[in-house]
Amino acid sequence: MAGVRSRNFAGWPLFANSFRPFFLLAAIQAGLSILVWLPMFYGELSVTSAFAPRDWHVHEMLFGFLPAVITGFLFTAIPNWTGRLPIQGTSLGALLVVWLAGRAAVVLSAEIGWAFALGVDAAFLALVVAAATREIIAGGNWRNLPVVVLALVLLGGNVAFHLEAHYEGAADVSIRVGIGVVVLLISLIGGRIIPSFTRNWLVKFNSGRLPVPFGRFDGVVIGLSALTLIAWIAAPLNTVTGVAMALVGLLHLVRLARWAGDRTTRERLLLILHVGYAFVPLGFFLNALAGFGELPPSAGIHAWMTGAAGIMTLAVMTRASLGHTGQALTASLATQAIYVAIIVAALARVAAVVLPAHGDVLLHITACGWIVAFLGFAAAFGPLLAGSPRRALAIMGVPAPAR
Repeated sequence: MAGVRSRNFAGWPLFANSFRPFFLLAAIQAGLSILVWLPMFYGELSVTSAFAPRDWHVHEMLFGFLPAVITGFLFTAIPNWTGRLPIQGTSLGALLVVWLAGRAAVVLSAEIGWAFALGVDAAFLALVVAAATREIIAGGNWRNLPVVVLALVLLGGNVAFHLEAHYEGAADVSIRVGIGVVVLLISLIGGRIIPSFTRNWLVKFNSGRLPVPFGRFDGVVIGLSALTLIAWIAAPLNTVTGVAMALVGLLHLVRLARWAGDRTTRERLLLILHVGYAFVPLGFFLNALAGFGELPPSAGIHAWMTGAAGIMTLAVMTRASLGHTGQALTASLATQAIYVAIIVAALARVAAVVLPAHGDVLLHITACGWIVAFLGFAAAFGPLLAGSPRRALAIMGVPAPAR
């Protein structure tokens, strides 16, 4: 029934599915935010935000960009989980307006007041959590309720971010709460879709060893990850936290090895999912070194955020955009260029922390790679998301199917 309603949608195709506007605008916001952030970092530009420059940057990545991608994914997946009709048309447009209002409120918060900006900004995730909870309960799909619980914690982290920034002068604990939620979402959702997509492709094109599906081992790893991340939120530079980080990182590495990613090199649309997930254990290992006093904590944070979150969002956005618009599930040259750009950005950002003598150059490489990746996604996939598949295929260099 969900598919029927989508096919019969008479309005602008951009509002036929949640992934279309949220993936497109999230990509544009991600690229433009970093375009603005680099001159802000060097003191050449400022915005009228009540947040300090660093907090504005972190907030717009963690509580602006990522919730938009999560929403696009969540409200596209829920109809498949529950069999209920998708959110589209006017309802989808209204949700998008609330997200945009939150971005404007944060930028103008020094003028409109931090408390008012908090209310406008928090309204988006509150609506997402309420709508997703309603759909999952109505559809009796209790198995996926943990995703909504994590979105609720992300909402709490966003509210705490505003409060902490105002009363303490800078956000700290709330940033780690948000990052912890993102890592758990990648661990949970990635742990389901990566082996599933990999198995489906291998069965068709590369018979042999198959990935191990989501099972008890995965549940244990996610549970231990949650406990370790709670310890990290409370005491990030503690030796005990460092030991736990190292052990959980090893478990995630074992988990990744069970998914047969080495057998997907022929299809970059699949391989990128495995590459993105590899930054999850890397982040745990780097945070372990931070706990032992061997590295600054930002190395692990950027492995998770620029690496795992940046790469996984693009991997999911490109695949979902192709799959849900009826295109072939294969990575064009343009798509592969997007992947190369985001991988370069992730590696350079971690290297900027590890090699501070080359920090300025590496930060510029990071910014350029990130901007090329996300604005490149908007340019290449924007026409497809807006309902012009032939134009999108031409931009990506893919021959359009014959009529």
